[in-house]
Amino acid sequence: MRGVHSAVDDIRRNVFTEVARLAYEGGDLSRVDAIPYTLIQGEVAHHRHDVFLERAIIQERIRLALGMDLQTAEKQMPLSHDIQAAYTDQKYFKEPLVNIIPFACNACPPKQIRITDSCQGCLSHPCMNVCPKDAIYLDKDKHCHIDQDKCIKCGRCFNQCPYHAISKIERPCAAACGMDAIGSDELGRAKIDYDKCVSCGMCLVNCPFAAIADKSQIFQVINAMNRGAQVIACVAPAFVGQFGKDATPSKLKAAMRVLGFDDVVEVAIGADLCTVEEAKDFLEEVPEKLPFMGTSCCPAWSVMAKKLFPEFKDCISMALTPMVITARMVKKDHPDARICFIGPCAAKKLEANRKSVRSDVDYVLTFEELQGMFDAKEIDFKTIEADPDDGMDEGTAMGRGFAVGGGVAAAVVEAIKHIDPSREVQIEYGDGLRECRKMLMMAKAGKRNGYLLEGMACPGGCVAGAGTIQPVKQAAASVENFKNQATEKSTTASPYLDRLKDVEER
Repeated sequence: MRGVHSAVDDIRRNVFTEVARLAYEGGDLSRVDAIPYTLIQGEVAHHRHDVFLERAIIQERIRLALGMDLQTAEKQMPLSHDIQAAYTDQKYFKEPLVNIIPFACNACPPKQIRITDSCQGCLSHPCMNVCPKDAIYLDKDKHCHIDQDKCIKCGRCFNQCPYHAISKIERPCAAACGMDAIGSDELGRAKIDYDKCVSCGMCLVNCPFAAIADKSQIFQVINAMNRGAQVIACVAPAFVGQFGKDATPSKLKAAMRVLGFDDVVEVAIGADLCTVEEAKDFLEEVPEKLPFMGTSCCPAWSVMAKKLFPEFKDCISMALTPMVITARMVKKDHPDARICFIGPCAAKKLEANRKSVRSDVDYVLTFEELQGMFDAKEIDFKTIEADPDDGMDEGTAMGRGFAVGGGVAAAVVEAIKHIDPSREVQIEYGDGLRECRKMLMMAKAGKRNGYLLEGMACPGGCVAGAGTIQPVKQAAASVENFKNQATEKSTTASPYLDRLKDVEER
């Protein structure tokens, strides 16, 4: 589904726009109750069987966009009843971050293998011959069927049918979840096991019914700016190209100042420093102290590794992530400022709230949420004026490459070559959490000793994060072009390396 614009994208983004507009306009916030009627007009449903259900779902999505908790169907209250609690300029939401709106869920069937009407009833019956549980039988017309009580969903029949008459059906959110964290409630609706969930957000962008959403801080960020706070945006390397071809770095900075941000800083700076730290750690610890080292920048991968493979917790790099490094640098220079990280990732919202590592990040927004702010302010990148010298030229090419799968490992290896040219480093890249799990299984078997392992929860890397706007291939191409424009290529040439002391624990 990623990369194909749909009604679900419109629903998600229209909610962000209306919440941003509500915050910017201020005044009587009780008009929040009118937003579902603004977005779902008339008496005829657009996507579901009745318009009242559509508005109820929109209302819950607005609640989450305001940072508030979901309500059950039996305890529905107007949005205005709770909005004063959200009307703050401080961090607001509490876990869980990713939420399923139960009455929006289609109760899609769990994983099944089905034989379709295309079955020709052939004599060889290869599907029957390969089934390990004798779950396939013939009807009176010699067509095959599957006894679902016996079927173990191994897929052998699917691979053998010469007519491709066998289909695999799986709940899209569950198929996208690399943690197998999505099951069913008593009504067959999707339900998240939060003991397994790492908040990567892949379920919310793969649900075709707009039933899954994460909580937002868009309302609180705008409230802070309205109240005069100095809010500085730290923008992840994946930003380039996300807001269209006219949104050049200099125009993006100008637009964000219109939104109320005091300044905009490139997080590729932090990526450069993270790279050098990980390169040094790898050289010092692998293989003498640790069998391998995993990169640290993707919070969902890091949490997954520590949940499922606790024996490897020390093998995940202890280097601070680019988000945290950049935030601490900015906070050092502007102690009274509030830091807003803007990126492609849902899991960064939880990383910013971690108690184990002080992040210095006050808010986290995704690119989609930022686009809602642009739309609320009716910003047109074709016409906005910007100082061409006010672009972003702070990060190196390798630091900017963090945004694309494989880019982190490539940057670390390149840094290692500068520090110790004689050192050869083997790398492997986990593209999505399922591949990351396989990669760590190989490490558990002792087959990745001496390796640098890069884990990315989103298939394709940060450019494929749950909060992105553009198709993955297009976004990756934009990042590659932005890399080529960097003044410095190697992270070891970053002019900010002497700032590493500023990010140490204070």
